Amino acid sequence: MTQHDSPALPAHRPGASTQGPADPSPSRTTRPWRPALLYTLGFLTVYLLAICTPWGQRAENALFGLGKQGGEEAWIYPLSGAAYGSTPLPPMELSAKPTVVVGLAVIVVLTLVRRCWWPGCAALGIVILTTGGKEVLKSNLPRPDLVGAPENLLDQGFPSGHTAIPAALTLAAVLVVSPRIRPYIATVGVLWLACIAAASATMGGHRPSEVLGATLLACACYGLATWLLPPAAAPGATRSPRALPVITLTLALAIALASGARNDTLTRSLVSGATGFICAALVWYAAVGRPAHTARRTRPARG
Repeated sequence: MTQHDSPALPAHRPGASTQGPADPSPSRTTRPWRPALLYTLGFLTVYLLAICTPWGQRAENALFGLGKQGGEEAWIYPLSGAAYGSTPLPPMELSAKPTVVVGLAVIVVLTLVRRCWWPGCAALGIVILTTGGKEVLKSNLPRPDLVGAPENLLDQGFPSGHTAIPAALTLAAVLVVSPRIRPYIATVGVLWLACIAAASATMGGHRPSEVLGATLLACACYGLATWLLPPAAAPGATRSPRALPVITLTLALAIALASGARNDTLTRSLVSGATGFICAALVWYAAVGRPAHTARRTRPARG
């Protein structure tokens, strides 16, 4: 009886896949266009509700009637640079422009050292577009007087320049540093922002809407920059210790409340502190809190 040999089977190689062709770029980063749009819509919403409605104007103007007009009653007044002979906490008072210049120089140095050309250009664009856009918007966005406010409350300050600087520099820095230290750089930046944002609101120089508007403007510029980056240069998922977000936001809340505190009014202190904390949370979420956007993987073929 003749025995028929079965056809020879290909030898199985260890590690070889029996599935269909693999996706050549399974972790390719997609362009996150939604954050830029959402932050822009948030910026417009704050402007329209707080500045272009009578009840928004009344609510913010009422804060200036709580306590004294000046910032002498604020806890952070000795560090504001407004006191005679005091050194301002950057970027308050006359330290604003030097802070921007130093920040841009640090970004350039990090870009050259790490040779991250595309992220470096995007980081510079974030700072320039935020600070320059703040000047353009402050000069061109109208502030209609809908409630017959006193003359000293009619100055246009939307968005806040002092708040825009730490927000923009923080978001720019996370693009040019190593992913390993990115969460810690973001932590330092949002704590700085929480202090400056709350101080700007409580010292009487800016309304809460102006502080929030500056932060949303910086986040919108960051979202636009990451959207325009080539996929290979776009920031991916940022891994951080599980406790870091809780620690960061807790410290941000404490710093914002202390920086916004005043001796003469609890309401204005709490509103200023809450404003600073919201700004810190927005930048933290934009920098490291947003999940990575990855392309859909090709479904393996079933054999």
